Amino acid sequence: MKLSDIKKVVILGAGTMGQQIGFLCAMHGYNVALYDLSREILDEAMKRMEKLGSWFISMGRIKPDQLVDIMVRIESTPDPEEAAKDADFINESLPEDPELKARVFAVFNEFCPERTVFTTNTSTLVPSMFAEKTGRPQKFAALHFHDVRTSNVVDVMPHPGTAPVIVDLVRDFAKSIGQIVILLHRENNGYVFNAMLSSLFSSALTLASNGVASVEDIDRSWMGVMHMPIGPFGIMDQVGLSTVWTITDFWAGKTGDPQLKANADFLKQYLDKDRLGFKNMRGFYSYPNPAYSEQGFLSGERKTEE
Repeated sequence: MKLSDIKKVVILGAGTMGQQIGFLCAMHGYNVALYDLSREILDEAMKRMEKLGSWFISMGRIKPDQLVDIMVRIESTPDPEEAAKDADFINESLPEDPELKARVFAVFNEFCPERTVFTTNTSTLVPSMFAEKTGRPQKFAALHFHDVRTSNVVDVMPHPGTAPVIVDLVRDFAKSIGQIVILLHRENNGYVFNAMLSSLFSSALTLASNGVASVEDIDRSWMGVMHMPIGPFGIMDQVGLSTVWTITDFWAGKTGDPQLKANADFLKQYLDKDRLGFKNMRGFYSYPNPAYSEQGFLSGERKTEE
């Protein structure tokens, strides 16, 4: 299959990243099928994609009349057989559980045409962990996106069984939707940027969970020395605390590392209080005006979060 043969893109998972990736594909002319478990989830996702489109308009990246055309190209369905019909390319953004990803890919392997290329947007796993269970390992690779509102960098990471022609096709597809491609020559948990970011998150959480310093002071340290507008805990709010917790808890269980477990437990305190981050305007900070964005935060003159 050539790039010109790709007409329909299926997005597995209608969460934040699935919405962003689906909208981006439709914005660049592809027909998109958004799949998730229920109509309720999908209806909410479609509303959020409309809001995302309004944001793109406000930034001058699309015109109002283009949003109508983009949304027309996006359909949603909780029926995997319907989603898979005539699919050319799949990108998956399900929770970071390799068994769950494998199960869903196995279902779509049954319904998709033989030509369909499978990709995963996994943040920290590697494709070889569930490649065989997809049913088409030679046509499977990682295509990982960052927040499409602020970045157009993607990672393309094959596993040892990915056919070279598929690597080229995935790279060409990413370029066709306006992305800068970082091609990994071997599998690496966290790709390139996320590997660095995960280390920052882990270090910050370790300092906080061990009571070395407060969340605010840890962020002040990073922001003050690096001259950055946001610190690691502010970034975690943007990523979503449930996502950071899921990844941290997964690796704590897999490695048995007591410090990772302590870090996961520290995050869980916030989730138990329904502090999910920017997603619901309450995380380590309160939004839309987080403490770290206000004058006096770096000097400690501004009252910090309770």
